[in-house]
Amino acid sequence: MRVIMINDKKVLYSGMQATGNLTIGNYLGALKNWITLNEEYECFFGVMDLHSITVRQQPADFRKRARNLLALYIAAGLDPVKNCIYYQSHVSAHAELGWILDCFTYMGELNRMTQFKDKAAKHSDNINAGLYTYPVLMAADILLYQTDYVPVGKDQQQHLEITRDIAQRFNSIYGDVFTIPEGYYGKRGAKVMSLQDPSKKMSKSDENPNGSIYLMDDADTVLRKCKRAVTDSDSEIRYSEDKPGVSNLLEIYSACTGKSIEESEKEFDGKGYGEFKPAVAEAVNAILEPMHKECERILKDKSYLDGIIKENDEKARYFANKTLRKVRKKVGFTDIPH
Repeated sequence: MRVIMINDKKVLYSGMQATGNLTIGNYLGALKNWITLNEEYECFFGVMDLHSITVRQQPADFRKRARNLLALYIAAGLDPVKNCIYYQSHVSAHAELGWILDCFTYMGELNRMTQFKDKAAKHSDNINAGLYTYPVLMAADILLYQTDYVPVGKDQQQHLEITRDIAQRFNSIYGDVFTIPEGYYGKRGAKVMSLQDPSKKMSKSDENPNGSIYLMDDADTVLRKCKRAVTDSDSEIRYSEDKPGVSNLLEIYSACTGKSIEESEKEFDGKGYGEFKPAVAEAVNAILEPMHKECERILKDKSYLDGIIKENDEKARYFANKTLRKVRKKVGFTDIPH
């Protein structure tokens, strides 16, 4: 198996789609834990705008959201010098390798992907080929950077498996071209559920806007959503399976304050939801407000952000093209004369 180190570090790859608003769940469950990963790994974080167009986008709004997401990555604490934070669409190797890998992926494999079925049901008026071959582009994203580790949740497990299958198939035909990636199961991030339906995960595409706290929500909106959060008729604040709404708020409070669930339960012992819910909102706002200020500052400084985009795009292109040249040679494409 290939092991390619960059700066003596193994490679970790992840990304987020450039659509929808990131939620406090995305931050506490993933983004917060990404901040220190660069100490151990060479990290690539993509703004996955090619994936985003499987659903129709308003061009001006789409462009703005993609820029905001990059600024938010930085405002949330990802260092753009120590991490490579780039736009997927600025590195054409993603699309090219995606097509090549399409030719090494079987229909039966794609038919088994549960996410396609879920998304096709949601967007029944636009079931396009991109939605169907989405896992192959995701495989290309990962394999281009000779990735060792991919942070995965339960819903991404299947995508990692198909990526490994495609890479192993290609390697068995052409020799060691791709590193076979493994799942990264680091420190468990908080599992944040919907405020309106605690049986499902908080989502950036929730149809009920009160179900999710978005990273760009202002303090009043956060307070309103926390006050409206579903709890139960019993007023005891404890973490328990039979109290999913309260348990979810305790999980959010603990993750935002750094306290354990037990410490949080003790703090609100004998107190009611009338005191507890505003305290959750206050803990969330203590994280969001500095993030808002930093994000605003970054977006105002156009030349700074453009400089970061340019540098990181170039770094991503360098590593992606290195892999792509190898792949082109292996499959037998003619050389491009220089």
